[in-house]
Amino acid sequence: MKLILRFLKPHWKLCAATIVLLTLDVMGGLVIPTLVAEMLNAGTSGAGAEDIVRTGIRMAAVSLAAGACAILGGYACAVLSARIGQEMREALYAKSLKLSIYDFRQFGTASITTRTISDITTIQFALTTTLQLVVPVPVICLAAMALTFRLDVWMGVLLLAVICAVLLLAWRIMRSASPLFRKLQRLLDRMSAILLENLTGVRVVRAFCSEGREEARMISAFSDYADTSIRANLLFANLDGLSFFFINFFIVAAYWLCGGQIYAGQIQIGDVTAVIEYAILVLFFLMMAQMVILTLPRALECCERVRQVLDHTPEIVDLVDRAPAEAPRGREVLAFRDVSFRFQDAEKDTLSHLDFVCRRGETTAVIGGTGSGKSTVASLILRFHDVTDGEIQLNGTDIRDMTQQFLRDHLAYVQQKAWLFSGTIAENLRYSRPDAVEEELMHAADVAQAGDFIRSLPEGLDAHVAQGGTNFSGGQKQRLSIARALVKRPELYVFDDSFSALDFKTDAALRKALAAETRDAAVLIIAQRVSSIRHADQIVVLHEGHMAGIGTHEELMQTCKVYQEIYESQTKEAEVS
Repeated sequence: MKLILRFLKPHWKLCAATIVLLTLDVMGGLVIPTLVAEMLNAGTSGAGAEDIVRTGIRMAAVSLAAGACAILGGYACAVLSARIGQEMREALYAKSLKLSIYDFRQFGTASITTRTISDITTIQFALTTTLQLVVPVPVICLAAMALTFRLDVWMGVLLLAVICAVLLLAWRIMRSASPLFRKLQRLLDRMSAILLENLTGVRVVRAFCSEGREEARMISAFSDYADTSIRANLLFANLDGLSFFFINFFIVAAYWLCGGQIYAGQIQIGDVTAVIEYAILVLFFLMMAQMVILTLPRALECCERVRQVLDHTPEIVDLVDRAPAEAPRGREVLAFRDVSFRFQDAEKDTLSHLDFVCRRGETTAVIGGTGSGKSTVASLILRFHDVTDGEIQLNGTDIRDMTQQFLRDHLAYVQQKAWLFSGTIAENLRYSRPDAVEEELMHAADVAQAGDFIRSLPEGLDAHVAQGGTNFSGGQKQRLSIARALVKRPELYVFDDSFSALDFKTDAALRKALAAETRDAAVLIIAQRVSSIRHADQIVVLHEGHMAGIGTHEELMQTCKVYQEIYESQTKEAEVS
């Protein structure tokens, strides 16, 4: 509830106007039965036509006013709900961009997607229906009770008893519905996760002929959701049936109680009609409110899920409010000073006591076996994680003493799994620098050995890119990702095993062009192939998170046993091939 109030507060004027308009609409609905009673009583008592026409004109005026309030109130409610939904999604999206990799693993990508789209849609619907069908209920109940008691005390007591019975019924059913709706949201997350896995991994599913297994897993998730939905809907069915029973019970009891009074002349037929109209109107709104209230546990659960993300403190936060002053451009661009790192749920360090420097105009390479911590080095440089001990410096300043934006503005990163966004090639290359002109894009593409295949496309730089770049080969995606980094022209390039999909000829041509292009920047290459980094100015060898050696290829071949083993194993593989 606090989450809703947080987003309602800036729109309190619109919210107040909505409530007033909807309340006036309800009050108009109560006035009409009163006027109907006057008209019936006047007609049965022999009043003149002028009195009846005058009452009819008043009824028409009230109907028009109530209808106008209903239209304006509905519009205001829709606008309010849409704005709050928009602001919630913007806040949730902005917060998701600040979450670290560990935070994303904690929530889950599918869950974040569900919370941003489905959960907020549920909150919007609950807000709209609550304002339209729940908020006016106290007003209509109190007004109807007052009007009924004014006409007949016993009818008022009967109406009060029926209202209490309906409210008690709604309260008991709501208690039963709350855990079901909480379970429905968890099952929705599960369905989204399985569906996302199957769609993104469809090639793997087909390659291993696992369509039947995945279909069974998906059907199981669908069945669990359907079974829980049926149980929740049974509560709605019970509520509907019992509410209609109470409405009909009141009508029968009202006619039974008033029959003798009408015959004795103690009450008029118009008053009885008005009382029944009051009761039907009140019980109808109560029934609608109950249906809304039954959905509130689901909406409240959605609010809690959204709040968990918005109030979550990210693992990585800016420790300073502003970027540091630009340091003089020295030779040392990046430095690892006795850096150690351990994941939160790990028992031992992933990296231990790393100490090396990346210099301007030089290429530093990091190599090691699987699980040695190579990609973690890149994550620490970009502050996707924070070091456990030691410090990483950019131009002599600890990267924790600068904003994340300032840090990442000074480097370009090409990840191991190349990722392209839907759009055009030009839009993807400008992702790192939006003001880059076409000549700069093609120059970066030529350096990345992507220029020829771009020119071979009919649309060239305007060629369409599917989501994730699925309409290009792995090597083409890697070259475009490298070109995107080159367009930025930063002080530090970080290539995280970014040449793995390239053949040896393209790899060699790219490294040669890259050396000339990055003359004024530092280059850090994380690789598994010795052939990709043997010409680096210095090579850092990792083994089980420790530095097993550092030096040039020739020096390591003489002094580092781990590097010798990596080189020999890859040389033998090449000879066998």
